Amino acid sequence: GSTTVLCATGLRNLGNTCFMNAILQSLSNIQQFCCYFKELPAVELRNGKTAGRRTYHTRSQGDNNVSLVEEFRKTLCALWQGSQTAFSPESLFYVVWKIMPNFRGYQQQDAHEFMRYLLDHLHLELQGGFNGVSRSVILQESSNLSASNKCCINGASTVVTTIFGGILQNEVNCLICGTESRKFDPFLDLSLDIPSQFRNKRTKNQESGPMCTLRDCLHSFTDLEELDETELYMCHKCKKKQKSTKKFWIQKLPKVLCLHLKRFHWTAYLRNKVDTYVEFPLRGLDMKCYLLEPENSGPDSCLYDLVAVVVHHGSGVGSGHYTAYAAHEGRWFHFNDSTVTLTDEETVGKAKAYILFYVERQAKPGAEKL
Repeated sequence: GSTTVLCATGLRNLGNTCFMNAILQSLSNIQQFCCYFKELPAVELRNGKTAGRRTYHTRSQGDNNVSLVEEFRKTLCALWQGSQTAFSPESLFYVVWKIMPNFRGYQQQDAHEFMRYLLDHLHLELQGGFNGVSRSVILQESSNLSASNKCCINGASTVVTTIFGGILQNEVNCLICGTESRKFDPFLDLSLDIPSQFRNKRTKNQESGPMCTLRDCLHSFTDLEELDETELYMCHKCKKKQKSTKKFWIQKLPKVLCLHLKRFHWTAYLRNKVDTYVEFPLRGLDMKCYLLEPENSGPDSCLYDLVAVVVHHGSGVGSGHYTAYAAHEGRWFHFNDSTVTLTDEETVGKAKAYILFYVERQAKPGAEKL
């Protein structure tokens, strides 16, 4: 058989920038998302060769010469060219500093916070439109969703909301008069608590008590919860603040489900890390039981397969180190800044996940249920 050449490219650490590298490597392995950016035309019209191709105008704050979309595109293109072992994402980091001031400097940052900022800013910049082409045309190109299914953070949908966007229903019940109120919230990721009973220090090998699973975290997120005295709800019917319960349902699942495990907690002045191992499936995560209307979903439409995991190593948030595992064409790789190594499913499954990226399983055409 042919020997496969390792074509993955690492990202150089520019000084505690592993939080950014781990997120970029994860996103670069989400095919639909990555392909969209790689297929965008380059911003500058080089010596007439690309004349007539679409270019996009950007709306980054303040500086018209920086484009997050363009630097993100260049980085993604560099990652799977196979020509270099490591790429230095300096120009992307420079733009990040310009438009996200809280990431300036070389101190360790929170990878989840960075991912949220990055996706929000890509979304805003892409909403700026393409060279006078009307937005509606672009939306038809980037999304085959029906109008009722469009999930937007604000305004026009973009590849960010098309891929990561889901909708939560937040249901609050007044415990005094029983009035129910519902509101729908778009989301790009879900932040899940690790239930307190699992938070004591235990490693994969200790048999003390049951192991925490991703399902435990999802149940804890969607379970009916009685709001405490500090969170009284303003009931329209009682016309005053009352005790209430709340429950989340998922009204619409995204194409890529991003789950963030809340491993960092503030206590007084310190941020503590929850180091509990959380077991997670590599394939076949079934989200059906969290859906508002499970009967409207197809047999395979609620199943998700893991594509990437971000891991935080170390005890504190301002310290420690981030790496990522990601699947590419059926093989798992470990991305540790400029070092990329081939790994296996067993190793991935043992990781203490911080952020998990799951991709919706595509129903096979013609595969009818027997």
